[in-house]
Amino acid sequence: MAMLSSSSATQPPCLTCGAVKLSSLIFTDSCRYNKRVIQNFGKTDLGRSIALKGVAIKDTYRTNRIRVLAGSTVPVIQTLEKLSTYSFRTEKGGNVKVVITKLKNGKYGVNIEVSSLQLSGNDDDVVMSWGIFRSDSSSLMPLQSSDSGIFETPFVNNLSNKLSVELEFDASLAPFYVSFLLKSSLNGEKIEIGSHRKTKFCFPVGLKSGYPTPLGVSYSADGSINFALFSRNAKNVILCLFDDSSNEEPALEIDLDPYVNRSGDIWHASVGSDMNFVSYGYRCRNDAHNKSRLSPVLLDPYSKVIGENLLGEICKEPTFDWSGDIRPNLPMEKLMVYRLNVMDFTRDASSNLPDGIGGTFTGVAEKLHHFKDLGVNAILLEPVVPFDKKLGPYFPYHFFSPQNSFGPPGESISTINSMKEMVKRLHTSGIEVLLEVVFSHTCEDASLAKIDKPSYYSEKNTLNCAHPVVQQLILDSLRHWVIEYHIDGFCFINASSMIRGFKGENLSRPPLIEAIAFDPILSKTKIIADSFDPIHKSVKEIQFPHWKRWAEMNTKFCSDARNYLRGESLLSDLATRLCGSGDIFLHGRGPAFSFNFITTNHGFSLVDLVSFSKTTELSWNCGEEGATKNKSVLETRLKQIRNFLFILYISLGIPVINMGDECGQSSGGKGYLKYSDRKPFNWKALQTGFATQTTQFISFLSALKIKRSDLFQSNEFLKVENIDWYGPNLTPPDWEDPTSKFLAMSLKVGQADEADKKLLTGDVFVAFNGGDEPVTVTVSAPRSDMVWVRLVDTALPYPRFFLVTGDPVVEKIPGSLTYEVAPHSCVLLESKSVDG
Repeated sequence: MAMLSSSSATQPPCLTCGAVKLSSLIFTDSCRYNKRVIQNFGKTDLGRSIALKGVAIKDTYRTNRIRVLAGSTVPVIQTLEKLSTYSFRTEKGGNVKVVITKLKNGKYGVNIEVSSLQLSGNDDDVVMSWGIFRSDSSSLMPLQSSDSGIFETPFVNNLSNKLSVELEFDASLAPFYVSFLLKSSLNGEKIEIGSHRKTKFCFPVGLKSGYPTPLGVSYSADGSINFALFSRNAKNVILCLFDDSSNEEPALEIDLDPYVNRSGDIWHASVGSDMNFVSYGYRCRNDAHNKSRLSPVLLDPYSKVIGENLLGEICKEPTFDWSGDIRPNLPMEKLMVYRLNVMDFTRDASSNLPDGIGGTFTGVAEKLHHFKDLGVNAILLEPVVPFDKKLGPYFPYHFFSPQNSFGPPGESISTINSMKEMVKRLHTSGIEVLLEVVFSHTCEDASLAKIDKPSYYSEKNTLNCAHPVVQQLILDSLRHWVIEYHIDGFCFINASSMIRGFKGENLSRPPLIEAIAFDPILSKTKIIADSFDPIHKSVKEIQFPHWKRWAEMNTKFCSDARNYLRGESLLSDLATRLCGSGDIFLHGRGPAFSFNFITTNHGFSLVDLVSFSKTTELSWNCGEEGATKNKSVLETRLKQIRNFLFILYISLGIPVINMGDECGQSSGGKGYLKYSDRKPFNWKALQTGFATQTTQFISFLSALKIKRSDLFQSNEFLKVENIDWYGPNLTPPDWEDPTSKFLAMSLKVGQADEADKKLLTGDVFVAFNGGDEPVTVTVSAPRSDMVWVRLVDTALPYPRFFLVTGDPVVEKIPGSLTYEVAPHSCVLLESKSVDG
């Protein structure tokens, strides 16, 4: 078997000399990857010629890295393992079959076989015109500076009487693509024959076509790494591989072939695990003909681990020891929620946490005692996914991994493990972890916009939740957090955007909302709709489709409670909120689906609500604007803060308190702050007298809600016969009188059998005075052998304004029990057995 120089493969006039067909090639290359992956071959040795079986062939140049093997009708490649097979149809009706094999010498063998080609000429005239490429399918890799990178090799008839060409490539050259056309004669004219798609034939070597599912990075049983990306509108997708995450440019770029590496709208490829790449991304071009401007390398939307270059890391998600973790699985009606921002919660030096712990998931876990002190059993985390650092966590650019800055310094793997460890520690203490998620929009720099904006977006940065691909992305993301991170539930910010159709109309049966409600995994978690819109900084109230499974952040509770305590509400509005917001949750759900709140992280804090008057915030300054030393104003403000917390906790539904309200955190009346202007939690403020009494009051209310769960934690609305409403003198309230500021209610427990009387809990009497004058209210007589005791009076000084055991209420006039409710205060009495 004679060896030929490369001219035999590149010079068409010499390929048909004599009876020998140059049907087998061997390529070796000692190249290594560089940023544009263009090979640098050896110098040319012109004018050299050799003899092959008596036929002289001119060799126009010589390279040390290319050898040409003379072929015959007998296969010369010794195969060790078949790797891939590709089949094509030609535009002339024939078939092309390509078989990639691993040879015993470690090289790649390629056999190209053509059959049923309808030509009028001689099969001996069929020539394969080909070249190789990696980063750009329109630009073949030159073998030297003067070379076009095009080879022409004739076919020979093999033992099966089919046209065949065999090629051999050194393994170090891979991965790359071979692109080729068939050349022949038809009716005396030279023609080029492409695929049935009127394109060149193309197949990968050292790279498998891969699989379309799952999206993102996955590992096959043989250890190969599969990449899959959705893009319906991209004309070209280039897989970019990095051998060092600190490098700005990839070490290897592979221009994926739309025939071999695309199934439907999924682009995919598979590489061997022996390629030591650490991270990856994609370049996507929407215009296949305009490649003058280099597109940026984009983050894979399905990456589970993000490296320091903000691209996906090529690794399996780290395993975590979940042994011993038991999800609390608290009934919805038992929840008491504390909302926080992971970084702001402990990043202040006052947290007294070691360096690298403050502002992280570990920092949250280290403050477990604070949640216990408040009596909460669930935390609601602001979005923890990667986000625009200027705009804040409500402007995400990714949905499958935690923000790296929320973990310890180092690799993103550490962040992932620290979040899982936080969840596990909280679960051990019976505390659930809920996540706020934003699927209504992304920040402007999100990779989705450059990968396939027409599919992912409806307008600007607004995600098109009506599109099946977006719905699948959201469902996959949510399942990932539940399965991999053991998250207990989700609060969907700007949930109203998730019910819109393709034309922006609100759908009565939005498929995404229904899919989440009935998903076998997600339906077992808490799913909460929040109507806050971070883009327009507003609330969009809608009738949310729920399928009896969706809970809601109750904005009407917030507005009605604020309006009542500033003197701008009807008594009927307050009563509706106290009883679980039946106007919203009556049909098919219940009060446990109402997540009640007074403040949020995007407006006035609790202190600001009573210190500044602002119509948009429904706030009242209690007599003077801003900071003051007026004792009367300060006393009213303190009472109002207690009133807000009191109404929040005794109302049917789930109380949600906001980070910082327990220690008097304030924005100075600025309302919605830029993310960069937000203040971290000041742990020293917990040592103040205000924080001490407020924290203790919240803890007391949490315990009271549990103790009287029969009245305050019911998953059903109270029956009409179990509640009475009063004005000051046991007369019906003036429901529709806007000047009426006093409301009292008596909550009556059910009758008990004689045997159960010892277990009988007493009735509860609650009074609210939102006016400027004291009101003396007549209290109905307690049941026999029971007396009224005062548990709460927000007008009394600390520590008497709340009592665990209660203070007996004494009749001032025999036979008539009255209680004076001070201006801007609330009172709660409980009937207890005379025997204790």
